[in-house]
Amino acid sequence: MAESGNQLHVRLVTPDRVLIDEEADAVELPSKSGYLEVLYGHAPLLAELGVGEVRLHGVSGGDQNYFVVWGFVEVLPDRVTILAQNAIKPEEIDTGEAQRELESGEKMWNEAGENPEKYKEANEVIHEAEVKLASAQKG
Repeated sequence: MAESGNQLHVRLVTPDRVLIDEEADAVELPSKSGYLEVLYGHAPLLAELGVGEVRLHGVSGGDQNYFVVWGFVEVLPDRVTILAQNAIKPEEIDTGEAQRELESGEKMWNEAGENPEKYKEANEVIHEAEVKLASAQKG
């Protein structure tokens, strides 16, 4: 574990609750362009959040994971603020509902015809459901 002076203050906030407000050694998070790992002293950054898992390392009580859906992340040298549309712990994921979302996305994809926007929307639904199911299986 890093020295207490070299930890990041991490906040994970959704429109209806604050899930994380604590110190961590490192944070992994899904941006729209791929996963980022943030350590103390990271250069300032503002990025769009994608769908995936936020992983906190070196927090009291052990590592923590949260499934997040879209939003923004602000990184400063000593803190990370994650504003997510939705975030839940893997053990809170309803796998039956996630499976239904996957089936719905596959149906949308099959019915998209020649419309590229419908394909894009279907792929987003499928991706979110697949990541949610994978997160639930790990949790």
